[in-house]
Amino acid sequence: MAHAILPIAQPCTDLVFGASLFFPPLFKAVLLGFFFWLIIHPLLRSWIYSGDVWHPTLLDLSLFVLCVTAALFLLSYGYSQ
Repeated sequence: MAHAILPIAQPCTDLVFGASLFFPPLFKAVLLGFFFWLIIHPLLRSWIYSGDVWHPTLLDLSLFVLCVTAALFLLSYGYSQ
């Protein structure tokens, strides 16, 4: 009764290690971008919901994506000198 020992733990540890490398910067950027959005959204609310420029939901989501992108830029390049 010979059982081959398969390296089952390696893919799991690779997944956990990869998640720790890639997800936290993205989560930090989304959280910081959400706070940027909370500051900018009330200032532009009347312009967004007037419907003159674009659909309000699409403009709101685009503003959020821009805030997350700016936060990711600040987190990655903002502190380097």
